[in-house]
Amino acid sequence: MLTVPNETKDNMRKGKELILATKPFAKEDRAKSWTAMLSTFLLLVGLNILALTAPWFMLKLAAGILQGLVIVRFFVIYHDYLHHTILQKSAVANAIMTAFGIYIMAPKSIWKRSHDYHHNHNSKLFSASIGSYPVATRKKFESMTKSERREYLAIRHPLTITMGYFSMFMFGMCINSLMSSARRHLDSLLALIVHATFITLTVIFLGWQSWLTGIMIPFFISTGIGAYLFYAQHNFPGVIFQANEDWAYETAALKSSSYMKLNPFWAWVTANIGYHHIHHLNSRIPFYKLPEVMRQLPELQGATTTSLSIKDIRRCLRLKIWDPEQQQLIPLPK
Repeated sequence: MLTVPNETKDNMRKGKELILATKPFAKEDRAKSWTAMLSTFLLLVGLNILALTAPWFMLKLAAGILQGLVIVRFFVIYHDYLHHTILQKSAVANAIMTAFGIYIMAPKSIWKRSHDYHHNHNSKLFSASIGSYPVATRKKFESMTKSERREYLAIRHPLTITMGYFSMFMFGMCINSLMSSARRHLDSLLALIVHATFITLTVIFLGWQSWLTGIMIPFFISTGIGAYLFYAQHNFPGVIFQANEDWAYETAALKSSSYMKLNPFWAWVTANIGYHHIHHLNSRIPFYKLPEVMRQLPELQGATTTSLSIKDIRRCLRLKIWDPEQQQLIPLPK
C-alpha cells in the first residue's frame, strides 16, 4: 500500500465528503479528449493497415503487436465515453465509438449495461456476476456440485483469461448477450457478422499471414490484456468483499478496487486505468486526470497496489474463493 503522511491521517475525508472532493476533477478538457481519441484512433488505423498490407512479414508482425497494445488504450477511451465522461453530444465521436465497439466485439448495448451493473455491485458477495468474475464464499464453493465447481474454476482460470478473445469478448459479450436477449442486443449480432466478414475477406484477398498479423495477434493481445486487467482490478491480495447489507459505494471503490502501479509506457497503453480505485469512486473523472487526483487527494493514496510483474500476476491468479473468517480472497484449500 502507498504511505500516507501522518499529519494528514487525522483529517481524512470519507464517504460523501470524499466523493464531493473529487467533483472538481470530473470536468472534461475537450481539447485533451479529442487529441487523445483522434491520435489513438489514427494510430490504430495506421497500424492495422500496416499489419494487413506491409510487404515484409516481420514488419507486419511488429505492426500487429503494436496494434494490439493500441487497441487496449482505445478501449479505455471508449470505456470513458460510455461512462459519459468525455466527448458527449458529438456525432463524430459517437460514430467512431460505435464502430469501435462493433470492431472489438464489445458493442455499446451490452458493454454499458454490464459495466454499469458492475460499478453498482462491485464486491457484493451475493449478487449476479454480471460484468465481473464470479466470487464464491468458501461455504458456497464447498456446497457446489462437481460440475458447478468446474464451471466456476474454469471462468477464473488463467487460460480463460488469456483467451479473452474467445471467452470474454466473442462469447461473453456477443454470443451470450444474444442468447439472453437477442432483441436488446442486435449490435452483438452485427459485431459477430462484421468480425467474421473481416476475417473472411482478409484471408481471401490478403492471405493467412495478414489474418494472423492484422486480426488474430492484435485481438489476442488486446483482449487477453483487457481480460486480465479487469480480473486484477478486483481480484488481488487485500481485496475486500462484503455481504450486500454491509456494502457501501465508497468502500467498494477504495477497498475492492486496486491501484495498479505501472511505468509510463504501460500507463499510456492502459490510459491510466490502473488508478482503478479512483475511477470507481467517481467514474466521471476523465482518464487523463486520474494521476492528478491521486496526487491531490491524500485519502486516495493508501490504495492496495498490484502491478504487471510476474510475481504480482501469479499472486492474483492463484486467488479463488472468499473466506469470511479470514476476510481474504484465498487459493483453493489443499
